[in-house]
Amino acid sequence: MVYITSGLLGALLEMAEAEEPTSVSVVLESTPAREFETGLSLGPETPVLTHFYFPEASGSVTAVFGMDLGTPAGRSRARFVSHPQGPLEPTREDTFAAALVVAVPPWEVASCAVFDREGRELDLDVLDVEPPEDSVAG
Repeated sequence: MVYITSGLLGALLEMAEAEEPTSVSVVLESTPAREFETGLSLGPETPVLTHFYFPEASGSVTAVFGMDLGTPAGRSRARFVSHPQGPLEPTREDTFAAALVVAVPPWEVASCAVFDREGRELDLDVLDVEPPEDSVAG
């Protein structure tokens, strides 16, 4: 089972629609269930996908060195990809992560699926909760 906030999934679907016919690929970040103010009926260490890293954040560095330096090392185990022309499954071009969320038109929750790195479909549970607020120490 993969858990994702409805706000994050909505933002990803909007991004995919805005970029169509180009595909989108973004790194996703999770938050442990224990950090939510709303009591989730999940184990405290259960990861909930809550944030993403903008794909342009490290574009020029990635283009030169061929590696994504915009994502903190070891921080992410999930990725979102859009397939504007289908299929609703992983392709050879997708960067595999522990969880790969795939979306196709018409860019709705029903047109999303999640897969493990072996390409097996997993259950996706969309949670209507707000992630905890991040703060920047100053």
